[in-house]
Amino acid sequence: MNRRTLLAALAASLAVAVAVPPAALAQTAFPTRPIRIVVPFPPGGTTDILARAAAQKMAEAWKEQAVVDNRPGAGGNIGAELVAKAPADGYTMLMGTVGTHSINASLYAKMPYDHVRDFAPVILVAAVPNVLVVHPSVPVNSVAELIAYAKANPGKLNFASSGSGTSIHLAGELFKVMAGVQMTHVPYKGSAPAIADLVGGQVQLMFDNLPSALPQIKAGRLRALGVTSAQRAPALPDVPTIAESGLPGYEASSWFGLLAPAGTPQDVVAKVNGEVARWLASPEAKEKLLSQGANAAGGTPEDFVRHIAAETAKWQQVVKASGAKVD
Repeated sequence: MNRRTLLAALAASLAVAVAVPPAALAQTAFPTRPIRIVVPFPPGGTTDILARAAAQKMAEAWKEQAVVDNRPGAGGNIGAELVAKAPADGYTMLMGTVGTHSINASLYAKMPYDHVRDFAPVILVAAVPNVLVVHPSVPVNSVAELIAYAKANPGKLNFASSGSGTSIHLAGELFKVMAGVQMTHVPYKGSAPAIADLVGGQVQLMFDNLPSALPQIKAGRLRALGVTSAQRAPALPDVPTIAESGLPGYEASSWFGLLAPAGTPQDVVAKVNGEVARWLASPEAKEKLLSQGANAAGGTPEDFVRHIAAETAKWQQVVKASGAKVD
């Protein structure tokens, strides 16, 4: 199946996921009780940061509690499966990621959910570049120096990730392939524990989401060598892209968005989308997210459908090129 055919098939399947029968179009009283946003990673990482910000705005707007429920494990698959099997009423949602809804389908030999059929995309919340950070003990100050050091010391470097199948993991695998270097992947159950071990010197480097790595960079505990996006990140304007600093053509960024179980009433999806979209369009949200290294997104559920389809096709090619697999 070529890329264009795959994109069309994925978009069509996702469109079915957000469609509902006419009987479900009647106005639903929502919300009338607390909402749960499942985060498929531990507290402290970018997924958690964004989910808590969105939950706060929902609670303020609707005067109903919105709680974050961290369910880490299996590269986000445990939390995503929980939401896929939850009642389709809008009271359980997922802060999904490029891992749970683009990468894992190609990376894992067996998936506990179908990332297209089992979900109704609600809204793309944010796009986030990853940043290549190293422990200060690693004697390099640029991407080019890191590549040279890795080639001179094959197998000596360990790179941490927030879990197998995450964009953080695949960013490292893509780097290995394009740079022709050997590094050992060390998966953790989230970005926060991985960063903690990196700061402690148990691992040497990481391609972390910028919001969770930024405080350690600013504190001087980690050295930033490059960002994985096509353009420099406004939060780190003096840090070059990996592509411009030693590895032309390299690009691997992350994104995060809210999804509900398939079959969730369309008016509930629209209400959540509208409230979160208003928040993301506000100067307050744009400034807050930008200061943390994230770019506010937004758009309609249908926009998110198309985004997931395009990203699934893109990362399928990256997984194939890297040879990465998880049993």
